[in-house]
Amino acid sequence: MNTPLINILEKNKHQYYPVVPFDPEKDRLLKMNFTESNTELTKEVIEDVLKFSSYVEQQLKNAGARYGIGGYAEHRSVYSRSNVFDAPDGGEPRRLHLGTDIWGKAGTPVSAPIGGMVHSFKFNDRYGDYGATIILLHQLEGVAFYTLYGHVSLKDLAITEGQYINREQEFAHFGEPHENGHWPPHLHFQIIENIELNEGDYPGVCRMSDKKFYLKNCPDPDLILQMNRFIV
Repeated sequence: MNTPLINILEKNKHQYYPVVPFDPEKDRLLKMNFTESNTELTKEVIEDVLKFSSYVEQQLKNAGARYGIGGYAEHRSVYSRSNVFDAPDGGEPRRLHLGTDIWGKAGTPVSAPIGGMVHSFKFNDRYGDYGATIILLHQLEGVAFYTLYGHVSLKDLAITEGQYINREQEFAHFGEPHENGHWPPHLHFQIIENIELNEGDYPGVCRMSDKKFYLKNCPDPDLILQMNRFIV
C-alpha cells in the first residue's frame, strides 16, 4: 500500500542523482542472493571476510558486472555470522534486510541523490555492524525523511551535524572491511520515514515478526536508486 512518502518519492523520481557512478549503456548490474537458497554461501565463507569478499568479487567478475545489487525485504542467512543480529534473550533473531546493498570496490564514491542535511553519523564498530555510517535528512514537498549510508569509509566521518550536502555532492565511499563492520566492500542504502531518537544508527535488519512496521517505515530504496531495472 502506498504511503504519502512513497507517493512523493515516486512523483519526484526524475530529479534523483545516481548514488553511485553507473552508466546503464555500458555498466552491468548483478542481482545478488544472500538467502539460504544460495548454497555457495557456506558457513565457512560467510564467517571469513576474506573468503566472503573473494566470493563477491568472483561473482561480479563472472557476470562482467560493475556492481552486485539487491537485498530489500530479503530474508538472509548471512546474518548468522554475527551476534549483532541475535536477540539478547535468545529469542527471534533479526534476519529481514531493510535496505538495498550495492556491492563493489572499496573506495567507490557515494553521492547525495538530493540535497540534505547531515542528521548524524557514527562508527558502529562491531563485527557485522554498519561500521562507518552517515544519515542525511531531506525534505520533499514539506515531507521529511532520511537516507542512511552504511559501511562507508572512516575518513567520510570528517563531517559535522547540520552540514548541508548538495545534490550530486560526493560525500562518502565504500569502506574497507576493517572500517565497514567486517563485510565485503559495499554500500547499504536505506530510506527511513521516522527515525525516532536514533542517531548515527537505525536498524537495517529486523525480525520477521516486525516486518509490517519496518517495511512501512523503510520503503523500497529503489524508489530513489532506480537501478533494479538494469539488473542482468
